[in-house]
Amino acid sequence: MIVKVKEGWRVVAESGRNMGTYKKKEDAEKRLKQIEMFKHMKKKW
Repeated sequence: MIVKVKEGWRVVAESGRNMGTYKKKEDAEKRLKQIEMFKHMKKKW
């Protein structure tokens, strides 16, 4: 999930863990897609 914070945009895991803070929303969305990709790759192996 992506949340707007004072510093910019933050990618937050379902558990509440901070996965990174970015100045641009596009950068946060890119990181979220990367995280989702690796989650699905892990399940296949």
